[in-house]
Amino acid sequence: MFAPSARPALAQELSPRSFWPTPVGTQVLVLGYQHTSGDVLLDPAIPIYGVDSSIDTGFVGYLHTIGLWGRTANVLLELPYSRGTTRGIISSTTVEGDFAGLNDGGITLTVNLLGAPALTPADFQALRNNPRPILGVSLKVVPPTGHYVKGRLINPGSNRWATRLKLGSIIPLHPRWLLELDAGAWFFTDDSDFVTGRREQAPIYSLEAHLVRRFSPGFWTSLEFNYFTGGRQTIAGEKLADLQDNSRVGATLVFPYGGRYAVKMGYSVSMRTRFGVDSSQFLVTWQSLLHR
Repeated sequence: MFAPSARPALAQELSPRSFWPTPVGTQVLVLGYQHTSGDVLLDPAIPIYGVDSSIDTGFVGYLHTIGLWGRTANVLLELPYSRGTTRGIISSTTVEGDFAGLNDGGITLTVNLLGAPALTPADFQALRNNPRPILGVSLKVVPPTGHYVKGRLINPGSNRWATRLKLGSIIPLHPRWLLELDAGAWFFTDDSDFVTGRREQAPIYSLEAHLVRRFSPGFWTSLEFNYFTGGRQTIAGEKLADLQDNSRVGATLVFPYGGRYAVKMGYSVSMRTRFGVDSSQFLVTWQSLLHR
């Protein structure tokens, strides 16, 4: 079963099996919860330092697999809601506050380029039994739909558009072992209402690697690593020295039950942080197969 997730932070995403195809017509409902703590913000590029946060996020997601130009394609809709407390330092002043509200939603289109034409259930079962190399591309758009209050530094919404392009591959090492390699880039529009002046941000580039072990249909685990860099900001015409050069490691476990349901659990921690997020994250989702 596909294991989508919605996360409030962008470039730090660890998303195993996001390019694994499913049969055309598959529909999955996802309900999830994520707890993040440490030197972390909903928007990791906000220039606050010495941060200590505790953030709880609930989210709902919906996945629909379609055939597009004869290839397998997934459309994923995500809507998260976060609440938490943040304490940090800005301009030598300690600030602390609570926040709650809808985060920016997201829509992702993932299209297979190689290895998975539009699949019937029988085709999908054959792919499970004998996995082959897969190459795909995805486009994720995050519109400024979240709660945002002008004049407030920390908001659940970001008041700008964000777009991610991602290229991903799945390389079978063994019928039960898969290596996934992804490369992506985030692009951002400006936030003209940022509290200290117009906020601009350079693209953030990322790499991901996942080593996946499959046990039985829908039951799998993975070890993952990512690296992301870039994202230098200009606020009110002044360039900040906040170039990100960060990485995370994590693990994910998914196990099915009842024929139509699955539980996904994930944990990740920062391994290297140069500006941005230095935190630990725990994620759990419940997935229901609505139609196949």
